[in-house]
Amino acid sequence: MTTLSYTSGTRDTPAVPAGRRARRRQWTGWGFMGPFMAVFTLVFLAPIAYSIYLSLFRDQMVGGTTFVGLENYERAFSDSQFWSALGRVSLFLAVQVPIMLFIALLVALAIDSGRLYGKSFFRITIFLPYAVPAVVATLMWGFMYGTRFGLVGNINDALGVALPNPLSPDLILASIGNIVTWEFVGYNMLIFYAALRVIPHELYEAAEIDGASQFRVITAIKLPAIRGALVIATIFSIIGSFQLFNEPSILQSLAPNAITTYFTPNLYAFSLSFSGQQHNYAATVAIIMGLITMVIAYLVQIRGMRKAV
Repeated sequence: MTTLSYTSGTRDTPAVPAGRRARRRQWTGWGFMGPFMAVFTLVFLAPIAYSIYLSLFRDQMVGGTTFVGLENYERAFSDSQFWSALGRVSLFLAVQVPIMLFIALLVALAIDSGRLYGKSFFRITIFLPYAVPAVVATLMWGFMYGTRFGLVGNINDALGVALPNPLSPDLILASIGNIVTWEFVGYNMLIFYAALRVIPHELYEAAEIDGASQFRVITAIKLPAIRGALVIATIFSIIGSFQLFNEPSILQSLAPNAITTYFTPNLYAFSLSFSGQQHNYAATVAIIMGLITMVIAYLVQIRGMRKAV
């Protein structure tokens, strides 16, 4: 006759082996991660793998699709149009990104200072351009830039002056930089402002007791405290600069003499794929740009985090 033992009024159950519990926890974790991993593989890893696959082949008039190995990459490194596009976006990054981040930082500091009347209104107003779709923003600025039909042309007619044409080849990159800055200052301002709001107020009180000026508070407290946010915003801006496509693509019809089919690497890859039917070489350009963007963003992150430590 078997007997059942009770502990604190609860029937004792056989203990589950530790190895089985560990496996159960492991499968439970994969159950939670499974949907995300499936979507991540489908929409991120699979397209990258397919692009790499395409970059190793070439469509030929005779013989069809042929495996060429790294010949497409060799062609890209000797392609003057690709290097021209890469140099153009590099110049854009070197000039536009610091200006945009500096303006966003100034606005965030002004709003956080507490001395700006109606800061909620200014915060929403500055962030509002980010909510405007890039297509709409580019078209709006493009028509304002027009010397025959836009704001610049109206000013020339009204005042009898001859303002420089923003859509000319010499000024088109600066004009695009102005559009991108208008679009993303509010976005970066919000990143900086959110980082400023979590700084402990005890630091400000200690600085006030020590008689520190506002400039000293900014340089000794605020800027070091938001260094991580500055690094993140810089990385996002670098990625956005190398991905420049919407603005030049839309302005191309308004300034055909200024914006070529290889104005930026992304525009060049788009033209190769959809106009030139060179899908394999377009995939090669995209892979190279992805690697360049990844390396530069990683170096910026390492340098920024090292300074923070």
